[in-house]
Amino acid sequence: MEIVILDGATVAANDLNFSVLEKFGNLTVYDFTAPEEIIKHCENADAVFCNKIIFTREIFEKLPKLKYVGLFATGFNNIDVKAAKELGITDCNAGSYSTDAVAQHTFGFILNNYTRIADYSRFVLSGGWTVSKVFSPVVFPTDEIKGKTLGIIGYGSIGKKVAEIARVFGMRVIVHTRTVREDGITEFVSLDELLNSSDIISLHCPLTAENTEMFNAEAFDKCKNGAYFINTARGGLVNEQALFYALESGKLSGAAVDVICTEPMPKDCILLNAKNITITPHSAWTPFTTRNRVLEIACQNYEAFLSGNPQNVVSK
Repeated sequence: MEIVILDGATVAANDLNFSVLEKFGNLTVYDFTAPEEIIKHCENADAVFCNKIIFTREIFEKLPKLKYVGLFATGFNNIDVKAAKELGITDCNAGSYSTDAVAQHTFGFILNNYTRIADYSRFVLSGGWTVSKVFSPVVFPTDEIKGKTLGIIGYGSIGKKVAEIARVFGMRVIVHTRTVREDGITEFVSLDELLNSSDIISLHCPLTAENTEMFNAEAFDKCKNGAYFINTARGGLVNEQALFYALESGKLSGAAVDVICTEPMPKDCILLNAKNITITPHSAWTPFTTRNRVLEIACQNYEAFLSGNPQNVVSK
């Protein structure tokens, strides 16, 4: 078997060992693969593994030997799953490998916003406390999250974990999701009700053709005044111009995003100049433990495929 990893540097960061895949065949690892290099790098491959490489129908049709695509990710919006299925290519994602990491990142955003820990640390390190006349200088407004309403959009494994953590903090949780599965605990609401009622809105849904830029000017206008907005899902869910204006106008009190529409961030990204925004570079999923888990799941998926019992197939 000829096995190719197309964008290993996006996963390994020099601390993971891809040799675990060598037991399945001859392994070739590319740190990065440009769009124009995909065909060349994959032309002899029986199986490819990737993170964010875009596979279109046109590319699949030029790779007649290819039978398997393994994703180092949960999201699969970079794969034409319909074409894969029609062409007999099995594509498998890594399921809920990043649930705990993304949930903790989400609450890192929430806690930082309401406690202002980063701001207070900068204040102290710049000498502000050394010249204070009081032992507890109240420089930044803070608040408790108990009693706040957290609106979660998308209720897969990450959304459920975020809700679980929120309830421990004494928050009210409301959820909008495409597929409602009553559990006797969760309060499911319409999108409009969630926007109108939430102190904090957090996105945890996959990106699809139907929900692209679901957070546009109209959606932000429906948000509760002063709401805090979080996106750790996919950048394409948000119209960045609309988010910028919602922050500039004060409609939103702040925002925190781990994902944007174009990654890496272009130098002219409008969000770089937005007020009251925290941006991390798609790093919620990157703890070593989490990345090691995604590699383990990718190996298990391929082993299951070879045994004739594929798991985590996305193009069913």
